[in-house]
Amino acid sequence: MEAQYKEICKKYHYKAKVFTKMKTDLDRKIGNPDLMILFTSTASHKMVRCAVAKAEGSRLVLKRSHSSSANALIHILEALA
Repeated sequence: MEAQYKEICKKYHYKAKVFTKMKTDLDRKIGNPDLMILFTSTASHKMVRCAVAKAEGSRLVLKRSHSSSANALIHILEALA
């Protein structure tokens, strides 16, 4: 799915970083994106808390989707266009 997510984002002119598991120093590895999409059904609570904390107090747009399907990603990206 990671490659598929990246390919979809590329079609919408977004550069994607995909994190499937909580990693050490995730907040630094995320960087300073303009948009973050959380697939809440597959992300751990700790990962979600880290992402939300990163988004608070910044201009980062945070979108959440319970479904982690390719169609859910496409729907989010089309809504932003």
